[in-house]
Amino acid sequence: MTQTQTWSKVDAYITERLLSQDAVLDEVLAANKKAGLPAIDVSPNQGKLLHIWARMHGAKRILEIGTLGGYSTIWLARALPAGGRLITLELDPHHAQVARSNVALAGLDAVVEIRVGEALDQLAALEAEKQEAFDFIFIDADKPNNPGYLQWALRFSRPGTVIVCDNVVRDGEVINDQSVDARVIGVKQTYDLLAQEPRITATAIQTVGSKGYDGFAIGIVNS
Repeated sequence: MTQTQTWSKVDAYITERLLSQDAVLDEVLAANKKAGLPAIDVSPNQGKLLHIWARMHGAKRILEIGTLGGYSTIWLARALPAGGRLITLELDPHHAQVARSNVALAGLDAVVEIRVGEALDQLAALEAEKQEAFDFIFIDADKPNNPGYLQWALRFSRPGTVIVCDNVVRDGEVINDQSVDARVIGVKQTYDLLAQEPRITATAIQTVGSKGYDGFAIGIVNS
């Protein structure tokens, strides 16, 4: 058995024992596949991890940068208390259409707002609207723009806001100083910003599983 096969089997073991059967989320993943969306959603156990983090923090307002088909969106929105709100940003209109259908299937369309367009433009629009600070921000969009997304996330934060960024290991390529991959460069610049930015205390963890070798960065905005 290869290492990757072992990771996937352990993911399946965790999912089987710690995640109850969820017909809605299964249908969401099936709908994404049928619609031709790339299979780059977070894994089920990662989705539940995001859900737990948001619940632990008592998040009432969540911002997600990168919707895809709404799988992680649903996990996060389910963590909201009564009166909570989630805004998610998606570049691709087709992806957004699929996500809207999935969110409605989950019964969360009154809680989730999906905005379509370039995320940096949408973030500027949110600022122009004088949106309140968010309690929890999940960044999982195009990696070359990660530093910009992080800077915007800080602008939409308050002391105590939690910011999570996905895909920050890139199969270990993050330590390859010779990489010319714009995604890797964007992630490395995000680390630089986290290291230099006094407003946030952050760390990162490596992850392995059915989605391969990658990781999350997580930080909390200082008072």
